[in-house]
Amino acid sequence: MSLKPPKKSDLGKAWLSKRSGKNIPIYPEYHLIVTEGTETEPLYFDAIKRRINSKFSDRINLKVTGRGENTTSLFYYAKEVAENGSYKHVWIVYDTDDFPKDKIDTVKLLCDESSTKSCEYHAIWSNQCIELWYLLHFSYMHSDLHRNDYFPKLSKHLGFKYQKDNPDMFKILLPHLNTALKNATKLDQDNAGKMPSQSKPGTKVFELIERLKPYI
Repeated sequence: MSLKPPKKSDLGKAWLSKRSGKNIPIYPEYHLIVTEGTETEPLYFDAIKRRINSKFSDRINLKVTGRGENTTSLFYYAKEVAENGSYKHVWIVYDTDDFPKDKIDTVKLLCDESSTKSCEYHAIWSNQCIELWYLLHFSYMHSDLHRNDYFPKLSKHLGFKYQKDNPDMFKILLPHLNTALKNATKLDQDNAGKMPSQSKPGTKVFELIERLKPYI
């Protein structure tokens, strides 16, 4: 389904409108989520996209690039797409994996430099991978482990073998969402002042989820 351009009056709206002392949800702004992963991240965010768009048509647009060889190329692809649309927020989702330090950090710097009042760019990185965000649904973790060590830990918490291509991970993890947000926020505070490449472990996925939470 194609993205419908928003009305000009929509662009400046807050996510929650206060009326008579109560927070009344209004339509979400237009969001673009671009992910370099072709499996785990797309399945997770597509579930969120479908859930929100079922109530608020076309508000969330998800692009899967598979351009994992270069994190900066992901940013420039997202910017090109965003310039042809009317997005309030552009979320660039990527794992640090074994990418060079400068590539990992440059995406954040490019997002900061490119953000304007009308369109804000967000570097949604996970060091080392999005499975850290999954683990934070169950417990706080601050040990610098290799990403492969996350999988047996996840399997233990889930009660079954974790598979990267499981299409139901969002649904499975949803009951623990508040725990994940709390743990990820604490981890982010522990990483205060550090660049993405220095935040071991660390993740910014919670910032995207917090923004979308009123509509999930």
